[in-house]
Amino acid sequence: MSKILVKDLVIFVTGANRDRGIGRALIEEAIKRGARKVYATARDVSQLEDLVAKFPGKVVAVELDVTNPEQIIRAAQEASDTQILINNAGAAGFSGCYNNYSEETARQEIEVNYFGPIHLMRAFSENMVKNNLGAMVNVISVGGLSPFPPAATYSASKAALYSLTQSVRAEMVPHGISVFGVYPGPIDTDMSDTLEVTKESPANVACRIFDGMEQGIEDITTDTFADAFTGYLRRDAKAFEAIGEEFDKLV
Repeated sequence: MSKILVKDLVIFVTGANRDRGIGRALIEEAIKRGARKVYATARDVSQLEDLVAKFPGKVVAVELDVTNPEQIIRAAQEASDTQILINNAGAAGFSGCYNNYSEETARQEIEVNYFGPIHLMRAFSENMVKNNLGAMVNVISVGGLSPFPPAATYSASKAALYSLTQSVRAEMVPHGISVFGVYPGPIDTDMSDTLEVTKESPANVACRIFDGMEQGIEDITTDTFADAFTGYLRRDAKAFEAIGEEFDKLV
């Protein structure tokens, strides 16, 4: 795995619409670290006007619904100079399999969290392979490593992305393309407002992601919870039961 420094590189970040989101934090941190240009995406580009104004000539707004394959193709053509693709857009609901199951939620999660990254990696990989340069970063979740029953369908969609990330990493080795998996725990974003647990700030998450890339770490955790969670998993594959009993020690 190569060490990737973002200085002077062109980056494409999905899911930048939230004011308190990892996407925005990644964009700001990338600019701070000297990125040449950052493409920021949202379904409604008017939500990105403040970012473009804050970083004139550095941030380029791109309209993108990651569940729309045609928009993905257009975005890849518009941003053909991309060197780092960051699949950050995500959808999350609290749908179990037996309790509170929602077909609509489950399908949205799999479309956004799994098929979105597949289509984006396929669309952007052609130029990366041609140039023999680049990196792909998938923002997954610790829920993709071991499931959270109240969010069973979300966990399943992220587990699928985890497996996909490992496969794509192997596929890209001959082409010199690095593939990173990112595993956040609870982060203080708009999406997690209903969670009453200790949360990491998006700014610190962005720092840890880029630090991990610069160190060549394939699987990057972003916060204290994720560090502890993956520590449990390394000791015991059935660690979720133990975490459930000692949850307060992790948060």
